[in-house]
Amino acid sequence: MEIKHVDWRNFLARWSEEWADAHEHVEDLSAEDAAARRGRWLGADPAAEADIVAMEERLGRAMPPSYREFLRVSDGWRHAGAFVWQMAGTREAHWHDDAMGLGEDFDEFWGEEDNPEEVRAQVGLWSRALQLDVESDITFVLLDPEDVGPDGEWAVRVWASWRAADPERYPSFAAFMIAMHQEFHVHAPGRNGEDGPAFVNGTTRAQDAAVARARTAALRGRHEEAATLLAEAQKYGRPYAHELLEQIEQLEGSRGRGVQPPHPDNPRFLSEQLPLTAADLLTSGRPAEDWHYSDPKIFPDTARTAADILRAVREGTYRYRPGGAFGAAVHEAREQARWGDTDAAWQVLRAAIPSWEPLGPGHIAPVGLLADPLLAPVLTAERRLELLRTPRAGESGPAPAPAGDRNPDGLSWLVQPGGLRPWQTSVSDYRMILVEGVAPDELPALLGSSPGTVLSPPLRQWDVTRHHRPGQRVFSSYDDKALLSVGQAGPGWSFAFEQDPSAGFDTARFVSPAPDASAGGGRAIVIWHEWSRGTPVFHVSAAEGGTPTYAFTMRGGALEATAGAVPAELAPPTLGFDAPDADGQAAAAARALDAIARLHGVTVPRLALTEGRLHTFESLSWSRPPGPGETYTTISIG
Repeated sequence: MEIKHVDWRNFLARWSEEWADAHEHVEDLSAEDAAARRGRWLGADPAAEADIVAMEERLGRAMPPSYREFLRVSDGWRHAGAFVWQMAGTREAHWHDDAMGLGEDFDEFWGEEDNPEEVRAQVGLWSRALQLDVESDITFVLLDPEDVGPDGEWAVRVWASWRAADPERYPSFAAFMIAMHQEFHVHAPGRNGEDGPAFVNGTTRAQDAAVARARTAALRGRHEEAATLLAEAQKYGRPYAHELLEQIEQLEGSRGRGVQPPHPDNPRFLSEQLPLTAADLLTSGRPAEDWHYSDPKIFPDTARTAADILRAVREGTYRYRPGGAFGAAVHEAREQARWGDTDAAWQVLRAAIPSWEPLGPGHIAPVGLLADPLLAPVLTAERRLELLRTPRAGESGPAPAPAGDRNPDGLSWLVQPGGLRPWQTSVSDYRMILVEGVAPDELPALLGSSPGTVLSPPLRQWDVTRHHRPGQRVFSSYDDKALLSVGQAGPGWSFAFEQDPSAGFDTARFVSPAPDASAGGGRAIVIWHEWSRGTPVFHVSAAEGGTPTYAFTMRGGALEATAGAVPAELAPPTLGFDAPDADGQAAAAARALDAIARLHGVTVPRLALTEGRLHTFESLSWSRPPGPGETYTTISIG
């Protein structure tokens, strides 16, 4: 309904008819409500123009247009929504004059300097507002004569103490009444098929048809059109409207996960809703006691599974397992993602989206992907929108423009500002090993800190230390074991990577792990780039078949050490490492990294390293033990 053009007579008559039908079998009505049901009218007689003029003279103000038009049809109203039982007409409307003594506390809070202008504008509301509620559930309906739109409408503000929030604002009396009609639909008797006959009328049929159109539009990739229809139907509490809209909003990123509490009757309960709700619980920091879904007294049939889901989501081992061809693609994509190839993982998912099938009429997208710890990072904002715009479940429509890959070619992105920390502009320290002819899961056998070293489950970057060294209290300057994230580095190559090594590069004590990494017969290249400790350091060392082949170390633009025959493409003078400033040395490091990438066809995945999860392990020490007469530092905490 167009709020600026309300047909008050037809609108109020329809509302009254719907209310009377909804209360047809309600027995405990008051005498006034019973009369309204018999007469099928919630209003009063129209107010004469003289009544309206007299009201305005009494109040000292001309009334806003939509309230005046309403009064010409009905001089008051019963049951405006679920919590206002009697609305004022020309005789009952009066200035509130802070009758409840709320102004002082509210004005102090609203008037704080840091508040936005729209909050500060409420100062004085309780003293100046026109009160329209006559009987209510501690709910105030206030017309604000100082919040006036260009059309002359006064804003309506509604406040209830039990809502523990600022007053809700409506731009006009007409907007308020339309919202109250919608609120009536949400709370109407029989709307869920309970307490009498089903609540069915012209409004419900129109909104249910809109939900059906929205679902079809969503499955054809027209998610904006679907969201508009569903947002309106949701206001009337129509079945599936909230559920479908929430899926669109979750993928659009406009709403957090787990907003609607799941229910076991929903076919998506265990496979999608509950994992997303678990992820929301853990992200919010709320206590595990809030997870009542694992209580067998409340959910006897699903409690054990719910407990398993929460544990798996907490540990990062949860797996989204849809069925059919799409489920097979999800499995394949997870295998790509867990070794860092997030672009390949998305390509697998992208190709399978058209084959996805819903679990029921309340399902329009595989939002369960957002709970999978490996696949959720793959679904970047651009890719989630591509998913929404892709026709699926047997529907047809134009294919969307594909979202681009997120992993840049080459290696020079590692030394770009924000390369490893997209939320910062600094250059990060890191060290890594590129190994030829070895799968990522074979690296612990070559480089593990002890026999039998195994890979961790896929971990987020900030969880790596806590997983491998829980409660560590002793730190030694000579024991430099790296915590390495592993993955695929291109055809036939693997990588092991550590961001922000705890120890600085010490040329005299450094032991390159390249020989150990190449013991299987292939090549290995070690790169260490240090930027944050005052003087830039860039080190490269290589080995093949367990034998060192070349190495060089640049520190502050000077060649500190070199060994073997450095390839011409990596010769420090050729790359410009002798630049006198840090920016020039960073540019030389970028050229060196891209030269290594070209020589060996290698890369490392930015998205997996910055936002995803990778398997990790603790390596052997990159520093030799102290020799005779050498000192070292040991720090103990606690």
